[in-house]
Amino acid sequence: MPVSVLFEPYRLRSLTVKNRVWVAPMCQYSAEPSGPGTGVPNDWHLVHLVSRAVGGAGLVMTEATAVSPVGRISPQDLGIWNDDQVAAFSRITAAVSSHGAVPAIQLAHAGRKASTAQPWRGGGPVGPEQHGWQPVGPSAVPFADGYAGPHELADDEIAGVVEEFRAAARRALNAGFRVAEVHGAHGYLIHQFLSPHSNHRTDRYGGSFENRIRLALEVTDAVRSVWPEELPVVFRVSATDWLAEAGNPRPGWTADEAVELARRLRAHGVDLIDTSSGGNVADVRVPAGPGYQVSYARRIREEAGVATGAVGMITEPVQAEKIIVNGEADVVLLARELLRDPYWPLHAARELGVEVPVPDQYARAF
Repeated sequence: MPVSVLFEPYRLRSLTVKNRVWVAPMCQYSAEPSGPGTGVPNDWHLVHLVSRAVGGAGLVMTEATAVSPVGRISPQDLGIWNDDQVAAFSRITAAVSSHGAVPAIQLAHAGRKASTAQPWRGGGPVGPEQHGWQPVGPSAVPFADGYAGPHELADDEIAGVVEEFRAAARRALNAGFRVAEVHGAHGYLIHQFLSPHSNHRTDRYGGSFENRIRLALEVTDAVRSVWPEELPVVFRVSATDWLAEAGNPRPGWTADEAVELARRLRAHGVDLIDTSSGGNVADVRVPAGPGYQVSYARRIREEAGVATGAVGMITEPVQAEKIIVNGEADVVLLARELLRDPYWPLHAARELGVEVPVPDQYARAF
């Protein structure tokens, strides 16, 4: 059979992933918003994640999973701050693993973009009557008009967030996850600290590049401290706020800074940079199109000397194959295309002329 690099195994530390097609985090907004089921994955999450493993993906990553209740994007988001959540996730990781995929978790804190409604209910901020809460952030600057002003985190509260990430990583390991991703993108808390657009602090967490990246490095160190040496840690970064590219004079997070952060993260034990963009500026125009973020993954890979994942409107097997062949990224992460087709990897392998295992129950269709 022809050789496809997209379906070659990929090794990170001692972990071997069977191919380069990975499931990107996709929020499902489907957990209970209050009570004992708060943040606990249920049957919907089980079917959603395991079906992508059955469909042939090499790695299956959870949605942004909050390290604390106030770190959720919506009241219906998943969390990993208690043992009930660990027990429910254990069922999922076991099932994902049984179908040959690597279970991964994205550890997240939404910061000032927290306490919002499910997208199909408008997505805007929600108050206490809808199980909402006051968000937190690096500065008392709301994300957009109509959003609540966040509580500005004090030094001791920032230290508390770092410890929440550490505890969440420990729980994730106990739940059976093999890869931990730190969510530092899409305008959520760590990205808010990175960008001068949202970080107006004048203390050791604000102002200079060195200060703005401090939280990202502290969280990475906390996760790495409890994550086994033989298992990988991944960091998702927004490579740009898209302000500079649009000629906007407002200061924002830039691609140059993302490259330098990636260098630092590599030195702090990060094995792969999951490269996305945007999410921190409400009114910026993003020139989205097929593979529109791939160039950032390539630049970080080449200039920072660290493995990268490419994500964003990657929909065609040949397109994904070329990204790997051309050295633009080491893996591709698919999101909406895998919502449309959970079996995309199996179909892609067939289109590329590669023989991959198909579940016996489905073999007659292939």
